[in-house]
Amino acid sequence: MPLLYRHFAASASKCEWQHGRPHWCKVDSDPSVAESHGALPMSYNAHRFAHREHLGLTPGEFAVLHRLSTPQKVQSFLNAICINHETDGETILSVREVLSQRHAHCIEAAFVAACAFWVHGKPPLVMHLDCAATDYPHVIALFRRGRDWGAISKSNGTPLRYRDPIYRSLRELAMSYFHEYSDRHGRKTLRSYSVAFDLRCVDAKLWVTNAHACLETNDRLAGARHYPLVTSRQERLLVRRDPFERHTAKTVEYPPPAVKKRAKQRSVG
Repeated sequence: MPLLYRHFAASASKCEWQHGRPHWCKVDSDPSVAESHGALPMSYNAHRFAHREHLGLTPGEFAVLHRLSTPQKVQSFLNAICINHETDGETILSVREVLSQRHAHCIEAAFVAACAFWVHGKPPLVMHLDCAATDYPHVIALFRRGRDWGAISKSNGTPLRYRDPIYRSLRELAMSYFHEYSDRHGRKTLRSYSVAFDLRCVDAKLWVTNAHACLETNDRLAGARHYPLVTSRQERLLVRRDPFERHTAKTVEYPPPAVKKRAKQRSVG
């Protein structure tokens, strides 16, 4: 996950609201949902279904997203593509670039999942999970079954994966990642979660078809309101994960490429 992803732009802020509650939103007791669904932003795109022409995608690109008609299909598709090891430098790829390059890390996969949901008439919601300075943030795409929340998540390890829609609030969902969210020293690092951020308040050109790093979208998401998961006292008393847990956490789905090492060996020979 890119280091630049940790930096919040000074101008990053929540969308400014000017209209009433969208018709598809439910009133929710979870403040992180109520805030994100409170009204429509100034740049809000009112289309419930995302059409190909609006997204700016080619027929082939749109067809891929159209086939991802359920959360399970979305997660299976993202699991099947390689993790983005960023061998050529830090990236925040758009939906188009992920479909082209066939790899993604968390925020890039969340863009794809959210876009697929939008194509099928579901709101393209994502959540930013922030952490201690010793670790990297994580981004998930949100979906609901009834009033319960689930998540699409791309991770190279085992813990930060798909979540079934069984969580009654966004806090509950975020807390499901808490125990395994740790740095290489076994310190539990998850600290806060964001509002359910609706990507319709960001121009599709900035996250769907952007040929460059989606920095503005990242900054808008990272700058959204966050809610703490632990108090400072609880943080001081957190117990590190034990050696066995830390050992199992080293298992990865897609090992990093060894191209540079092989190249060096050839040059020596």
